[in-house]
Parts: sequence; structure tokens; C-alpha cells
Amino acid sequence: MKCLRDAYGDTLVKIGSDKRIVVLDADLSKSTKTCKFAEKFPERFFNFGVSEQDMMGTAAGFACCGKIPFVSTFAIFATGRAWEQVRNTIAYSNLNVRIVATHAGISVGEDGVSHQCIEDIALMRAISNMKLIVPADAVETEKAIIASLSENGPFYIRLPRSKVPVLFDDDYDFRLYSAEKMKDGSDVSILACGVMVSEAMKAAEELKKENIDAEVINIHTIKPIDAGAVIKSANKTGGVVTCEDHSITGGLGSAVAEILSEKPVTMKRIGLNAFCESGPYKDLIKKYGLDADNIAKVTKSLVRK
Repeated sequence: MKCLRDAYGDTLVKIGSDKRIVVLDADLSKSTKTCKFAEKFPERFFNFGVSEQDMMGTAAGFACCGKIPFVSTFAIFATGRAWEQVRNTIAYSNLNVRIVATHAGISVGEDGVSHQCIEDIALMRAISNMKLIVPADAVETEKAIIASLSENGPFYIRLPRSKVPVLFDDDYDFRLYSAEKMKDGSDVSILACGVMVSEAMKAAEELKKENIDAEVINIHTIKPIDAGAVIKSANKTGGVVTCEDHSITGGLGSAVAEILSEKPVTMKRIGLNAFCESGPYKDLIKKYGLDADNIAKVTKSLVRK
């Protein structure tokens, strides 16, 4: 188990020798782990306090001057409070800004509904020019951040608060915009992103005990999504289940449904469809059906259909 936020902070230090990189935070650097960069490169770290909208506007200014800003705060603030600034000052001009938001989804647990951002993928996905990555573990987090430097334009990279299992080795060949097949299968396709990938893998093991061969695909890049991988898997198995720690409206499930809308495929979306409540993360994912047991149950019922 490893915290993706720690991987983010460590990666910032690793790439920090590039003097084009500046890091902006909104008084949450200890939580987002940008404090690691601040300690190493204080002259290129900027704390904006509780002023997320100003922070996004300043990031746009830095990008216009040839810098590569990494902007961090909690997902609820990065995508909700500062949405207009992200749209009009960053994305409209297709600026080279990396918005790396932490504490996304219900992984914030006890912080409660006000901080459980389950709409951020939908909000960022709707913005033109925005590219959107949801890493599944700490290794993929590092590789996604480094890979983003090879591309121009804005990125939204979504990280949870909680620790998640490490799924990849250090030699993992992360490919931007290409979905990663975690397990081959022939009976049903489970497409997951972020913290749900490890739950999907557990569900596949449970299904195996009942002779259901589930294919698991990590859709780490939600936009632009790897439509070819989605169609190929769906055509092979004939059934698709999507899993996300996000609203079923506008997120991974919606993106996959848009791709498959003209295909003869049975599909079921697993995600959130209501405001949740405060509580330990493990209890919350069980209550709201994001755990491996419910994924297996839903997948099994779809296969039987």
C-alpha cells in the first residue's frame, strides 16, 4: 500500500531540476505533498492561501512566460471553486498547466460530503483542450506526471487521499492515452480507473472461483480515452462493467457509454449517484457498492443476462 500523494511529491522533487517547473498550492502543501518541492526549491514554490481562483490565473500567467506550472489543492477546490478560471484562463488558451488535485472521490472518508469530490472528472472532461489522467497506484502516478511533460496543453491529474495497493513494478511501460490491460478474459470486461482498479482486480479473482473469466482494463486516461481498447474488449466479451470512485454521470461510465452507444453490448456502470457521508474509506466503499464484492456481484448478474 502506498499513498499516491507521496508519489506526486517525490516526483516533483525528481523533476524539479528543470527550472521551467514552478509549483503553486493553496495553503494545503502538507496534504498535497507539494511541501517536498517547497523544501527543495523554495524559490519556485508559491503558496496562495485560500485563493484558488487567483492561483489558477497566476498559473496561466506563468505558462504564458514559458514556465510549466504544477497547481495543487483538493479536487473540490481545483475543479469546483476555480472552474471558470480553469476554463477561461488555462484551457481556452491551451496553456501548459498541470492541475494535480488530491483528495478526490470518497477516499477522503471522514472529511465528509463537502470535501468528497465526485464530480471533478465530469467537470474537467467537459472542458475543451483538457487532458485527464486518473492513476491507479503510486508507480503510475510518477510515470503519468513525467509523461505529461512530453505533451503541451493543460492536464488534470486526479489523486486520492487514501493509500492503495501497488499494482505495477518500476519498469512498467506507461503509455499516455493507451489503456492498460491488467488481466485477459473472455466472459466480461471490467473497465476501471484510479483506486477502483485494485478493487476490480480483486473482483476478477472472486469471479474466477465461479468460472467467470473477467477481463480487467485500467482506463488511466479518461480524456482522450482509448476508444480502440474499449471497443476491442467489448466486442470480445459482449458485456462491460465500469467502475469509478466518481458520479456515474459524466465520468468513466459516461465516456465508455458514449463509445459503445452504437454497439450491441450489455453494459452496467458502478459508481456514485448521490452525496455520500462521513466515515472510514473502507466502510464507505462497501456501503456505496464500490468494493470488490459488489463489483463481482454486478458483473456476475450481467454475465447471466
